[in-house]
Amino acid sequence: MSLSHYRKEFPILKEKIHLGNCSQAPQSTPVLKAMDEYFQNWRTIGMDWDYWMTGVERAKASFAKLIHAEADEIAVVSCVSDAVTSIASTFPWQNRKKIITTEAEFPSVGHVWNSFAKKGLVDLAFIASEDGLYAPDQLDGLLDENTALVSIHHVGYYNAAKQDLRAFAKKAHQYGAKLFIDAYQSIGTCDINVKELDIDMLASGNLKYLLGIPGVAFLYVKKELAEQIEPAMTGWFGRINPFYFDATHLDFAEGAKRFNTGTPPVIAAFAARGGMDFLLDVGMDRIEKRILELSEYTLNGAKKRGLEISSPLDPLKKGASTAIRVGDAHKVESYLAKNQVIGSARADVIRLAPHFFTEEKEIDRALDLVVESLEQ
Repeated sequence: MSLSHYRKEFPILKEKIHLGNCSQAPQSTPVLKAMDEYFQNWRTIGMDWDYWMTGVERAKASFAKLIHAEADEIAVVSCVSDAVTSIASTFPWQNRKKIITTEAEFPSVGHVWNSFAKKGLVDLAFIASEDGLYAPDQLDGLLDENTALVSIHHVGYYNAAKQDLRAFAKKAHQYGAKLFIDAYQSIGTCDINVKELDIDMLASGNLKYLLGIPGVAFLYVKKELAEQIEPAMTGWFGRINPFYFDATHLDFAEGAKRFNTGTPPVIAAFAARGGMDFLLDVGMDRIEKRILELSEYTLNGAKKRGLEISSPLDPLKKGASTAIRVGDAHKVESYLAKNQVIGSARADVIRLAPHFFTEEKEIDRALDLVVESLEQ
């Protein structure tokens, strides 16, 4: 089945060109169908905790399959900020409390680390890069016996620079530190195998390339690591038996389940499973190949039009999004929107972020409009 066959699952594509997947994926029929399963159960049964929790577990299993993990290594939270806060609340680790991160992390991740550092609960160090590409040897001189965690994004939110996760894992592990990955801007566009890459922790929300909606995120914690740490940010679903109802007793569920907190975001989890299962059905190998083709096509098209590209010029060193420096990015975004094209402004760049269903002619149309907007 050709990838173009799947375009019919996205109704908005009949009306608009959607290149804003780095911010929000278009609505799809598989996601609506999954959400309707929840609504129909709610309408006919009323209260059905078993059905709801089964739905959440199915979503966790789908996320696990995407990253080649086990379902019991996945926790469900409301957003990546919650996942990062849960991780930070486990510190110190065996008397280690240093976190090394980058200046290009999405602010909500960096803000959590800064918040805990301000309270003296973690020691925080940053590495910098002018082009958004980071090298593991930048950690030299910072990694030591006090380093607990290296926190890095897979693909940057600003210019889509893509990091070498395997190399960072190897470097961190040489010093006994663990590796946390924010995969929000990459997952759904490429195959991520946490076992082969030796990643210790990974988190992502669901509303971008995974085709879901806001309100749910997933946290992977390597099984052997999860059993060694206990999050202070917790809730009744982080217990061995959430329905034991004993407020005077605290225990922790096995594996990543201990990172669950309160009542899970049920409807968002249903939507998440619909989107993830759709992608798995299409095939992540096919999607990754198509994303690479579209990324190269966008880069070449921007070069031909004389546009200033902020993203890495090597398609293998960037994610799906291509950032074009335009100055007043929101003005350009608005111009695109008036012409039925969805792009995503961020600071001084307009980001064009195709997904596997995007056609080359749509990218050409968007690039032409960017040129028009800059000439006005």
